[in-house]
Amino acid sequence: MAAPSPTPKGKAARAAAATAAAARQLRATDARGVARLATLATSGVTDIAEGVHRSVLGSMGLPGGKEAGRTRGLTGLVYQGIRGITRLVGAGLQAALLRLEPFLEQSNQAVVQPEREAVLAALNGVMGDRLAADRNPLALAMELRQQGRPIDLAALGASGQATGKVLLLIHGLCMNDLQWQRGAHDHGTLLAKELGYTPVYVRYNTGLHTSTNGRELAGRIDALLADWPVPVSEFTVLAHSMGGLVMRSACQHAADAGHPWLTRLDKLVFLGTPHHGAPLERAGNWVDVVLGSTPWSRPFARLGQLRSAGITDLRYGHVQDADWQGHDRFHRKADPRQPLPLPADVACFAVAATLARERSPVSERLLGDGLVPLASALGRHALAQHALVFPKDRQLVVYGVGHMQLLDSPRVAQQLVHWLAG
Repeated sequence: MAAPSPTPKGKAARAAAATAAAARQLRATDARGVARLATLATSGVTDIAEGVHRSVLGSMGLPGGKEAGRTRGLTGLVYQGIRGITRLVGAGLQAALLRLEPFLEQSNQAVVQPEREAVLAALNGVMGDRLAADRNPLALAMELRQQGRPIDLAALGASGQATGKVLLLIHGLCMNDLQWQRGAHDHGTLLAKELGYTPVYVRYNTGLHTSTNGRELAGRIDALLADWPVPVSEFTVLAHSMGGLVMRSACQHAADAGHPWLTRLDKLVFLGTPHHGAPLERAGNWVDVVLGSTPWSRPFARLGQLRSAGITDLRYGHVQDADWQGHDRFHRKADPRQPLPLPADVACFAVAATLARERSPVSERLLGDGLVPLASALGRHALAQHALVFPKDRQLVVYGVGHMQLLDSPRVAQQLVHWLAG
């Protein structure tokens, strides 16, 4: 017998419950953050509209404004007026919402809310650099965490749960520290149980430049190990995807700054890290080129340029400031990176995945794990100065596995225990 159709009353009750659940995810600062996003969006749409308008006028031989993509005369004044009004309304909203925030604070703000954390992580991955530059409350700050909260080293020491084996886990693009758990599995929890590690999870704004995050992470690690409540006997890092680039950058910053923690780093494991870039970002770069090829489509190229600095760093796998400073990150060009080898005197391991079910050079090259090609994940490069050398016994290729499945693959988990136990 078919299940009875829900009554209007039942539908209303479910809708009310869903609304209440969504409301519990909100923070007092979220309204202000969304208002700032709306102001940015309105300004961006205005820029595109004026750019199209200017292109039309240019096709008729009429002059434009002093700046590229701008109109002149009454038309230009109209667009200026829209921008001015947008700024005034945005500033007014910010002031009003800021005054209201103390009255909007909720008692559930100490509760870890995975759904909200996931939305914020994705938003920061796409445009986290803009959020940070705009001082938007939705911009994420880097934190070292356990169970979704900032780590409390004093409490950790007092509880007796801190061991001398520290495991730092660094997530990838558009993700957060809670997303190391997929289903019932978390590599950090497994390694704590099997090998006695104390896992510490990094949460960071993945929309910032990789080297910017690497610099801050280097300082955070220095403070973490200096303040660890028991003597540190082993320090290991497990990094997924972009997290591996951030960690390589942190090692370089630590070397430049003379941080002592770099000499205490024992093992570094990369899971699907795009050491030499990811094709999807390079495809996005082609979109910029195509849209910018005609005056009619050129204004819409700005849509492709909404993607963050963190995403464009994935084009070639940038890890150093010199890789991007002084360059237009949306301009198509050859790989500008400065060579950077793996950190010396550290046991480095690479795990790469392919969606292919059988060993096939063609399918491996075309598929990879859906995001990162095998050669990039294994550090292979046609130019010797860019190649990263992982010994054969420190490489693992898993078949029939996608990029995100690296986080809960039993084969990967088994290999991690084997490598780190040794």
